Amino acid sequence: MPSDRQLFLQYVAQTSDFPLMLEIVNAEGVYLFDKDGKRYVDLISGIGVSNVGHRHPKVVSAIKNQVDKHLHLMVYGEYIQSPQVRLAQALASTLPRPLSSCYFVNSGSEAVEGAIKLAKRFTGRAEVISCKNAYHGSSHGALSASGNEKFKRNFRPLVPGFQHVQFGNIQDLDLISEKTAAVLVETIQGEAGIRIAEQDYFQELRRQCDKNGALLILDEIQCGFGRTGKFWAFEHYDITPDILTAAKGMGGGMPIGCFISSPEIMSVLKNNPILGHITTFGGHPVSAAASLATLQTIREENLVPEVSGKEELFKSKLQHPAIREIRSKGLMMALEFESFKILKKIIDSALGLGVITDWFLFCDNSMRIAPPLTITEEEIKMACHKILDAIDSIHP
Repeated sequence: MPSDRQLFLQYVAQTSDFPLMLEIVNAEGVYLFDKDGKRYVDLISGIGVSNVGHRHPKVVSAIKNQVDKHLHLMVYGEYIQSPQVRLAQALASTLPRPLSSCYFVNSGSEAVEGAIKLAKRFTGRAEVISCKNAYHGSSHGALSASGNEKFKRNFRPLVPGFQHVQFGNIQDLDLISEKTAAVLVETIQGEAGIRIAEQDYFQELRRQCDKNGALLILDEIQCGFGRTGKFWAFEHYDITPDILTAAKGMGGGMPIGCFISSPEIMSVLKNNPILGHITTFGGHPVSAAASLATLQTIREENLVPEVSGKEELFKSKLQHPAIREIRSKGLMMALEFESFKILKKIIDSALGLGVITDWFLFCDNSMRIAPPLTITEEEIKMACHKILDAIDSIHP
């Protein structure tokens, strides 16, 4: 009888020659457990997904309750389904006006695709400006918006009409013009290795979009839902986007995404053509129920105000000569090392000690740390101690 490991390699499509190959059979809170019972601290939250931890009781309860009622009923936007309605209302309650119209999809890439279509349809323009080293997803439109040529060159030709500017560079914002449908920006650049722009940049970005009639799309797929110490990262910068995208930490472990805009902007999807954006499984009732429970848990357990203190604890404990820099915004952190070669050895050593970390797609000499927001101080201290042990084993 073949093992799951053998079946994984034989039948599951591979995306690298060196998958982690952890055989996880259970997960709870900040921990994963393999088939031998070994416990791992998940310091990356499944790449920014498990903001309230794995299998949070309130999320699991919401899923079970919804499963007992109904699963898929009809394509998005035709039937009134309580999980969708209540989630949309709850999301709108976290946002400034006029962001109150939610379109639910299945993933971050789909949220970006929908946002780009919406901006083009509303403005009647074709040009989209995004940033170098941005990551917005792997579908054709989202990949076209992404800004790392190495990651996308072998999939060209991609969607035309995109141009890329330097994130955080105010001078580049002069490229926004009356031809620009939208400027698509990660509020915090994730796969670039946690890159943070100044408030002046975002203020000028908002001003230039307003001046030229372009829509501002903020991608908060990684940095939303409390990750940075605010529920939405744009709250740090005193601006409001025209369109907001979310996914990852939104679902509590279930697949869901959304793009959110004003009723005025979103209304253009209703005509010319009718059904201007369609999804079969977007806003699936089980995922929507899980997402609502996630949002409520973040609020009820007061997780967001605790983020900055946990960030500072990580930074105070992760002091080592081999760490060249720590870049962070809340529990979205990058530890920079000399090279990928050294970092990979440290990551592998930490894994052996029961700590899961990672590197970034476009910054492979920096370690990703993005634990569940529910991580405790004692868990942070324990994880940091093991990371330092891992560094010492490679870089004494």
